[in-house]
Amino acid sequence: MKSVPGRAVLTTLASITLASALGAPLVAAPPVLAASSGGGEVARGRYLVGIMGCSDCHTPMKMGPNGPEPDRSRFLSGHPQGMKLGAPPKGGAGWAWSGAATNTAFHGPWGTTYAINLTSDRETGLGGWTEENFVKALKSGKHLGVGRPILPPMPWPSTAQATEDDLRAVFAYLRTVPPIRNLAPEYQPPAPSPAQAASQSPSR
Repeated sequence: MKSVPGRAVLTTLASITLASALGAPLVAAPPVLAASSGGGEVARGRYLVGIMGCSDCHTPMKMGPNGPEPDRSRFLSGHPQGMKLGAPPKGGAGWAWSGAATNTAFHGPWGTTYAINLTSDRETGLGGWTEENFVKALKSGKHLGVGRPILPPMPWPSTAQATEDDLRAVFAYLRTVPPIRNLAPEYQPPAPSPAQAASQSPSR
């Protein structure tokens, strides 16, 4: 099928207009290697991390001159360690979840989840994980492949559809990301409902 330049231009302008309307920064993303670049497993992994949007939730946002923008100094380091959230704001009709200004913490019926550190730091990131841990986690939806369930908004049902070769490539790339020491807060389960709280209170 032949490309239609006019349509491409209109699509680009529409995207820019939408981004401006939403207050999104018009900041150029880092270059992403094409899948066919032939750069090997690490290059393939970098490409996949880019198109899978891993940085959207695992790189904290900061306020820039044009609005929120990724803090590149904390690339893929997860939710900031010292920013454990309190009770979320009460949502109105139609609201089911809420997110932090950093776009690295989220609250919903499942509780409060924090994006983990994906850098190669051995103590707080993926530096202590094995390739098997990583592949199993994204295939099974369990932390380290054997632990607690991976909760929203992490789209593990989608990553579970990736091939193991692709997931190994992602892991190979993440091991090259410079280590940043940052231990994201632990998951917080939801508060018990009034009925649950009443049933758990000691009888008099």
